[in-house]
Amino acid sequence: MTAQHRVEFDFEIEFTNGGGIQGQGFRLDIDGDDIDDAALVDYIVRDLRLLMVGPTRILHKRIIVEAHKRNRPAGGQSRAIVELSHVIADGTITCPGMPAPHICDFLSRERSREHYVSGTEFQIASIEMVANTGTYVDSPFHRYPDGKDLAQMPADAFADLEAIVVRADHRELRAIDAGHLRGRELRGRAVLVHTGWGRYWTDPAYAVEHPFLTEDAAQYLRDCGVRLVGIDSMNIDDTRGRARPAHTILLGDGIPIVEHLCNLAALPDEGFRFSALPPRFAGVGTFPVRAIATLRS
Repeated sequence: MTAQHRVEFDFEIEFTNGGGIQGQGFRLDIDGDDIDDAALVDYIVRDLRLLMVGPTRILHKRIIVEAHKRNRPAGGQSRAIVELSHVIADGTITCPGMPAPHICDFLSRERSREHYVSGTEFQIASIEMVANTGTYVDSPFHRYPDGKDLAQMPADAFADLEAIVVRADHRELRAIDAGHLRGRELRGRAVLVHTGWGRYWTDPAYAVEHPFLTEDAAQYLRDCGVRLVGIDSMNIDDTRGRARPAHTILLGDGIPIVEHLCNLAALPDEGFRFSALPPRFAGVGTFPVRAIATLRS
């Protein structure tokens, strides 16, 4: 019989709405013979059914051989799909200064008829574009030469993530700081920032004075252990200057970023899952995605 393991540790947890808890000599069942701190925090939150979890610290961790005390319950299921991506068409401008995509036939239906029996035809498209087109995801390689590219990132970094929406109306504020994120259940979730800026998509105003996350907001999201951050704006950073602190902080911790989302007004604040899967390109850090929300029944 394979040996079962438990982990013993101390922990300190702060809550996003104030206060916190500590634990000494706490023990949890684990599936292997080791566990990293981030996964351990996820176990604590799930096992204790904690809400509003913010920054955490794991201390004095040790693995012991000991039989598991109970089984963990399976998760629930979801329903209904909501589209969150802009349509990419021939000539669509995403970022001023970058070329629009050129979409045409590599093999037209008319020409394909020469190769097949009567009544059979196909179209094969040719697409020429930069990777930052439409609604796209950034992986660590986009910012760091030694960061993981799209082929190296695991699929579960982009798919079927428990998610929440943070509302930050662009008519009320442009710089979204950490204070706007407190009081929410963040840890282990995809955090989608709804500013309403997506209404200006394809308008020249879309690239001007857009909403963004401040450096302390990015630090707070990182410290709270979020899985992914998305925004319905032209960029998650303030593009009026040359610094990009949100990209630097989030991608530096392996947290993907999805920019140019849309239709976030159609989502509830929570109770849904988020997916934004890119192709597995090696040597590429950014690529368009079909972003969706899956609502629970």
